[in-house]
Amino acid sequence: MQTEQTGLKRHLKVRHIRLMALGSTIGVGLFLGSASAIQIAGPSILLGYLLAGIVAFIVLRTLGEMAVHEPVAGSFAAYANTYVGPLAGYMVGWGYWTYWIVVGIAEVTAVGIYMGIWFPEVPQWIWALSSIVLMGLINLIAVKVFGEFEFWFALIKVVAIIAMIGLGGSVILFGFTNDWQPIGLSNLWQHGGFFPNGFEGMLLSLQMVLFAYVGIEMIGLSAGEAENPKKTIPMAIDSLAWRILIFYMGAILVILAIFPWNEVGQQGSPFVVMFERIGLREAAGLINFVVITAALSSCNAGIFSGGRLLYSLSTNGYAPASFAKLSKYGVPHRAVMATVGVCMSGVVLNYFVPDKAFQYIMAAVTFVGLMVWIAILFTQMKFRRSLTKAQVAELGYRAPWWPYSSWFALAFICLVVVLMGFHEDARIALILGPCLLGVYLAMFYIVGLHRKTKTQAVFKS
Repeated sequence: MQTEQTGLKRHLKVRHIRLMALGSTIGVGLFLGSASAIQIAGPSILLGYLLAGIVAFIVLRTLGEMAVHEPVAGSFAAYANTYVGPLAGYMVGWGYWTYWIVVGIAEVTAVGIYMGIWFPEVPQWIWALSSIVLMGLINLIAVKVFGEFEFWFALIKVVAIIAMIGLGGSVILFGFTNDWQPIGLSNLWQHGGFFPNGFEGMLLSLQMVLFAYVGIEMIGLSAGEAENPKKTIPMAIDSLAWRILIFYMGAILVILAIFPWNEVGQQGSPFVVMFERIGLREAAGLINFVVITAALSSCNAGIFSGGRLLYSLSTNGYAPASFAKLSKYGVPHRAVMATVGVCMSGVVLNYFVPDKAFQYIMAAVTFVGLMVWIAILFTQMKFRRSLTKAQVAELGYRAPWWPYSSWFALAFICLVVVLMGFHEDARIALILGPCLLGVYLAMFYIVGLHRKTKTQAVFKS
């Protein structure tokens, strides 16, 4: 296998992989961005999170099927190259690398903003730059050390959400801090009903809800460095799916039960208001700390993902050969440093470029994230069709209800892409996203990779 030939170390345990994927998904969007989705859909946002969670689970299972069968660095970019074609592998690899670069820039910018609450005299760019340097150093150490850092970063977020669900549940069921008068769940259907903005409101919120789950697929990139991937990957995927549903739906359910949906977000983060309602005056500082660790966790995972993708692209001639070099610890250090370097330049750009322009870039790569999900589903279909019945029967981990589940997920994602055109803030993604893919397509032909790949072996496995 590729990992054994090139020297990547299989030091990621199942607990590392679970929290890595969980940490990359539960970020600033849940803690601060959920209020916007609630304002669009009202309590029916719970249905949106459920549907999107089911689709995320299907994508994970289809990816897991390929990752267990062929646990290589580069994951779905490698599979797209092998089972669809070199152009697909090239586009998926570079597109997803760009996605994590910009996510990393956005997350460290968030660190700078929230550190400014505690240290207003320190320029924001210093915190952003310091965060990238710190996360870069962590990624240059052995992958086992990276896994430990990411585990504890993500665990802080998980504990905060569990605490909020537990304390909020006591308010709902027992009336804790409410003179022991249970609040109940009536806020879910009062104030305009479960669909206060109609079924259309729930549909329009789907693009925001599905974006919250984008990032969960990075679990596939860990397959090349997982201990016993045939065991750890299935365990991580199966447990991760229901955990994310609980964390997202549980947290949103508690907020919607305690507050009327039309009041959520009017006083800042719903999580801050939630803790203040139950009498924790230090809520702002606590949530500020959690949001900072959430952003660092996502940045950490992004540098890991970007480094492995760049390494995989390099080993197959799609990026400079120097990025395929490994350190004595089995880390693709040059690929990691290149990823960190681009993130640093992004901090500088973010210092000069207006916020609106930066939001447009984020919209473009969000579109790319959904395209990666489509690529994963389509690649798995091609993968299945390349196997004989006997080989399918021997698969150690299979996607459920195939091919109906894959077609359902594809249809759902395509629906969300269409719905983006009806949302003013997301509409720009339908313009910039294809433009970004167009740039990569042009580079594929300008550099001459379309000729090279006719005689070159595809991604090693």
